[in-house]
Amino acid sequence: MKPRFRSRVHDERVAARIGLWLGITFGLCFVTGLLSHGIQNPPGWFTWPTRPVSLYRITQGVHVISGVAAIPLLLAKLWSVYPKLFGRAHILERGSILVLVCAAFFELITGLFNVAQNYPWSFFFPTAHYAVAWVAVGALLAHIAVKLPVIKRALKTPVRDEPAPGMSRRNFLFTTGAVTGAAVLATAGATVPWLRDVSVLAWRSGKGPQGIPVNRTARAAGVARVDPQWTLEVVGPRVRTFTLAQLQAMPQVEAELPIACVEGWSASARWSGVRVADLLRSAEVDPMSTVVVESLERAGKYRSSVLPPNHAADELTLLALRLNGEELDIDHGYPCRLIAPSRPGVLQTKWVSQLKVMS
Repeated sequence: MKPRFRSRVHDERVAARIGLWLGITFGLCFVTGLLSHGIQNPPGWFTWPTRPVSLYRITQGVHVISGVAAIPLLLAKLWSVYPKLFGRAHILERGSILVLVCAAFFELITGLFNVAQNYPWSFFFPTAHYAVAWVAVGALLAHIAVKLPVIKRALKTPVRDEPAPGMSRRNFLFTTGAVTGAAVLATAGATVPWLRDVSVLAWRSGKGPQGIPVNRTARAAGVARVDPQWTLEVVGPRVRTFTLAQLQAMPQVEAELPIACVEGWSASARWSGVRVADLLRSAEVDPMSTVVVESLERAGKYRSSVLPPNHAADELTLLALRLNGEELDIDHGYPCRLIAPSRPGVLQTKWVSQLKVMS
């Protein structure tokens, strides 16, 4: 027997409006995700600006917040349209919808696990997340193309409710919007400081040594102890070596800069140390150079990072020695760490041992 769906919310007008909201959140999430991927894996033509200093904090915050908002919207969208699965849709259309739903759930669920830094799988999250994002967006565009006439008609038709038992269409839309807003409010404090008191589910908002969260501790990185004879090498046409005391004796620059991580959390702090540009000049290197920043950490994908020329030359790109007026905690990269404006936290290399100019 053909199932009967009596609820008024199983309606193309409801589905189209929620779909519009979902499309906006997916679009924001996809574009900001591409930016984050490009910053961490830059193609030759890509240059990420250093200003404003909080630019990456904003784009990655939007990425995670829009992903959170998409979860209740996706569930509401599926509830409004699932009777169509029992209709006479072409098998190819059903197949494309299945691909879209599976890819969307993969992106949102793995994204949530990444935010919690919990990885119950064997694949490398960034690579898989990036690849499936293209699948999801491709399936979404194909679905919109097929359903465009229906979407246009539904959006032009007012949402009216006839007297009947059960939730009305307007109440369903209002409830969906309210739940989405609540989800955003409960988590946005991870990157929006003035929301931290009300964001009950915000992660890593201010906990950690010296009031700043830490993703990877010194013990986890195998740098629980730093040799007292530690030195920093600056390798260019000539090699310069600096002890910690010599770095501390150089002109110190203080800057208010955020740490912004790919998981969406961010925090501002006062950092002070030596300009990377000054260290490069000491090795007779043009500050507008590409620099490899090496860490004392001996393993891990992010044990070193590449500092592009515009960041290397920026006056606010520092080898930080102090955080909020105190000597760096070992978990924040003692004896010195990289801190640069508008840059992902995974590329703000800690426990720096060498700056090497790429020829």
